Amino acid sequence: MNKQLEVKIEEIVGQIHRVNVLNEQGCTSEVRQIITDNGSYLLKSSFEGKYREWLKNEAQVLEKLNNSNQIPVPIYYGKIEEKDSSHLIMSFENGITLTSALKKAKNKTEKKSLIRSFGHLLYCLHETNLIESLNRKNDWLVEQLIKAENYVESGQTEGSLELLQQLKLNKPLSLEQTMIHGDCTTDNVLVLDGEVRLFIDVAGMTVGDPRYDESLAISSFVNNEEYKSAFYEGYKRYKVSNEEFQYFDEGLYEFF
Repeated sequence: MNKQLEVKIEEIVGQIHRVNVLNEQGCTSEVRQIITDNGSYLLKSSFEGKYREWLKNEAQVLEKLNNSNQIPVPIYYGKIEEKDSSHLIMSFENGITLTSALKKAKNKTEKKSLIRSFGHLLYCLHETNLIESLNRKNDWLVEQLIKAENYVESGQTEGSLELLQQLKLNKPLSLEQTMIHGDCTTDNVLVLDGEVRLFIDVAGMTVGDPRYDESLAISSFVNNEEYKSAFYEGYKRYKVSNEEFQYFDEGLYEFF
């Protein structure tokens, strides 16, 4: 961390005493714990164009949610833009990702309890009243397909043009839009005291198609009927069909 960045961080959260690089790191950013006079914070830094844009979106979402108690997310404190990097400062939350918690779980009963609480947290999100500051004028899926095409043209995705054309031609029937996380995998929720309680990595949080969240949420255990049943004990809204799962998880998600 350069001195200029340290100064900017201290202007927001106070004098830095210690910086800890966290064991769990994302694929799109570097994550560090910043301990200052005023408490403990999380510094998230991105360096590539697409990921810097995602970080900017995440900052905007967290800032809009700061005054709302409707959705459990970290508290936003500030963002810093430098020539070659972008940085987001938020509250440091004591917890581990659901991915890590499932690996550490002692038995199947504990895993099912975690997955059930994951389903319940997502259910609560999808039942939340729409937050107008996060709403959109255009259809969410149409916007995602446009974004995917831009990523293909600029070489910023592993998804192919052929797959994109299939997705455009075979869009599922629309249903009522809800608040969505936008990248709701087991990596992007935190477990505290044995329950999934907090959403992280919220750059895609908006009003959109809940089937996308649901498909990503079950993707790591989609072939395990026990775990899937546990998820739906918590998530009681709607069960995606195999075709919907393939469209959203094995299709659309390939571009993001």
